[in-house]
Amino acid sequence: MSDPANLFIWIGNHYLYLLAFAAVVILLWNSIVIVGGNEIALIERRWFGSKMPQGRVVALGNEVGIQARTLGPGLHFLIPFIYKATKSVFTEILENEIGLIESVDGTSIPSGRIFAAVVPGHNSFQDGEAFIRNGGQKGPQIEILPPGKYRINPYLFKLTKGNVTEIKDFEIGIVESVDGVAIPEGRIFAQAVEGHASYQNGEAFINNGGQKGPQIEIIPPGNYRINPYLFKVTKSSATKIGDGEIGLVESADGSAIPAGRIFATVVSGHNSFQSGQDFIMNGGQKGPQTEILPPGVYRIHPNLFKVTKAEAVIIQKGEVGMVTAQDGAPIPMGRLLAQSVPGHSNFENGEAFLKNGGQKGPQIDVLLPGTYRINLNLFNIQVASAAVVEANKIGLVTALDGIPLPEREYVASPITGHNDYQDGSAFLLKYGQRGPQLDVLRPGTYYINPLMFSVAIDDVAVVERGQVGVIVSNVGEDPTEEMKKRLGSSQTGASEEEGKEKYVVPKGFRGIQEEVAGPGRYYLNRRAFMAYIIDTTNITIDWDDQEDTRFDQLTVISKDGFPIQVSVKVVIRVRPDQAPYMVAKVGSIDNLIQHVIHPMIDSSFRNQASTASAMNFLQSRSEEQAKAESRARIDLEKYHVECVSVLICQIKLPEDLMQTQTKRIIAEQQQEMYKMEQKSQAERTEMEKMRATADQQPTLVASEIAVKVATQKKAEMITLAEGNAESKALEGAGEGKRLKAIGDGEASKIAAIGEATAQAYNKQQEAIGEEAIKQIKIVELIAAAIQEGKIKIVPDVLVTGGGNAGDGLMGQLSRLLPGVDLTALVNKQAALPKT
Repeated sequence: MSDPANLFIWIGNHYLYLLAFAAVVILLWNSIVIVGGNEIALIERRWFGSKMPQGRVVALGNEVGIQARTLGPGLHFLIPFIYKATKSVFTEILENEIGLIESVDGTSIPSGRIFAAVVPGHNSFQDGEAFIRNGGQKGPQIEILPPGKYRINPYLFKLTKGNVTEIKDFEIGIVESVDGVAIPEGRIFAQAVEGHASYQNGEAFINNGGQKGPQIEIIPPGNYRINPYLFKVTKSSATKIGDGEIGLVESADGSAIPAGRIFATVVSGHNSFQSGQDFIMNGGQKGPQTEILPPGVYRIHPNLFKVTKAEAVIIQKGEVGMVTAQDGAPIPMGRLLAQSVPGHSNFENGEAFLKNGGQKGPQIDVLLPGTYRINLNLFNIQVASAAVVEANKIGLVTALDGIPLPEREYVASPITGHNDYQDGSAFLLKYGQRGPQLDVLRPGTYYINPLMFSVAIDDVAVVERGQVGVIVSNVGEDPTEEMKKRLGSSQTGASEEEGKEKYVVPKGFRGIQEEVAGPGRYYLNRRAFMAYIIDTTNITIDWDDQEDTRFDQLTVISKDGFPIQVSVKVVIRVRPDQAPYMVAKVGSIDNLIQHVIHPMIDSSFRNQASTASAMNFLQSRSEEQAKAESRARIDLEKYHVECVSVLICQIKLPEDLMQTQTKRIIAEQQQEMYKMEQKSQAERTEMEKMRATADQQPTLVASEIAVKVATQKKAEMITLAEGNAESKALEGAGEGKRLKAIGDGEASKIAAIGEATAQAYNKQQEAIGEEAIKQIKIVELIAAAIQEGKIKIVPDVLVTGGGNAGDGLMGQLSRLLPGVDLTALVNKQAALPKT
């Protein structure tokens, strides 16, 4: 107990010391400020200091107020009641974030400026006193805080976190500055400045003269720590030109295009319009650009350059592209198409076209089949079909530009080197003439500029077998008078003075060509050469009443006044070597027939008919034909035509005249027939008499033979009797005599019959003739055959008309067989059994 008592006694005796110690401990406790590792301490000086200057809100040094400086992590001693410490956590900027600072104290931002000027030494705004002492300005700061932890006085600096600006692939960033110097008058976009690291260093941008407003530079894909208060970034897609496309560019800024020009002059170094600054600095002009963008991806400022996509120009097979330039030098007076210039690579290089003197308007060069990247703002493309000449056709060409044709010339003089009119420039350079051309296009496909040449399709000239082509030339030199006389004198029947058919000329001269074209196909320009096809085979011309003939039958008047209709054929032929002279004389075969032969034949037969009666003209037909042919041959020789023949096919007399003539002839024929019939009956009577005599001849002969036979038999019997009386040896001799006698008798019989028959035939021949005997014999044979039924007189089916029997077969047989009873034979045949 004594110890506690002693303690209290001691305390009582030393309480003043204890109070002093406690006060010291409390003072020490309040003077110590412990700041954690992730903290800062804001200091406020409350007493015993100088006053802050007017307008200041943050104290420096010994000034009373909230201090600009802060206390970092650690143990700090502050005088109690003078300073008050308030703890705060570190400012942390995460990845993909930025810190935007606005100062609440400092000097004023100069008039016209929006953002405070950058001052050094403040250690990313962590040293507020250095910021203020070094002239830091009050307001939004240009500098930003990158990712990290910062000991920033939140009372002095207001911090706002923002996101990193991310530009993805195939995107660009379009920047507009809200601070900087003014853009010069007349310019739309701010001039590019160096050192700002894609707008991440706002201080460098401002210090280097960055201008306020839309920026000409863009931000490529990536992550950027850009102050969004200073720079407004708008994302846009990159310009993508696909395959088969082109990009047409129009600039919204730059110098003015010179007067008279429509498209801007090409400048170098802008990397396909991706560097707007280089475009402007190198003198790029405002307006439509000559250059185009080929397929690819481009980071082009869309506000500076307007890019319009267009299809690439595709010229298909069998087509040509006609080009019209919208800019360039003027076409010279009198010319239709612009002069060709080199180096523009089929109009794909507009810059080379304009620099090399390309002219404005329709171009003489064309685009062949293929794909072209052509600036369609500079060049207007029209697609037309190529000139196609099919088989058995030709192309007749007319030039729409060139030097004028000489006077009296209808077809232009030929020139070489234009590749079948596909090189219009070469045509003009070699002084090709405007108008119809002499050279033709043969079958094929030709890529010809329709603005320069028009092509008309025509048929080839075909000369068949049996034909020649007489060529009339519209080109060449005129024949001289000497030549005309020589040509005339060389022709049949022409004197040297006459100069007959003087327009038949040698090759190369204007006129009818002396040399003809034989059978074949010819690529002939009908504007320069006219081909008259002349048949060299026989040509027949008819005058008759058929529908398909050219002329009606001829009607002529005879000497005795009767109209006669004559059908005529005329056969002519043109010799190949005489064809040009025939054409020179009458023009064509049709003209020859229509205007020469037809009038000539008509006149010839009229003249001949007028010198003879109608019947004589008919009866002397061959003589009339010969006279007409002779006259036609002489007349046609004058026209260089050979007359092969003139044929009278038919002569028609008037019907009344023909009836009278027919009746007269019939009467004469009947009279003659009666005389012949009378003579025939007389001869028939005589013949019947001779026939009766002849019929009795066999009986007479038989009687004579019978007498002889009896006599012989008598002798035989006597011989036999004598033989019986004699020996058997004499029988053989007697038999021999008998047989001999029989043979002699038969021979005598046959001789007698033959002699009688011969006499009968001789008498018949003398009476009626040899031919009549033959007919009688035939009739006898027919009669015998009918009697035996071997010839069928009546058919199984008999159809008769309204006439009598004399009109049919029975009548004919009755006249042929006058002595045969045909009716009895018919009845007999009908009674025979049918097999």
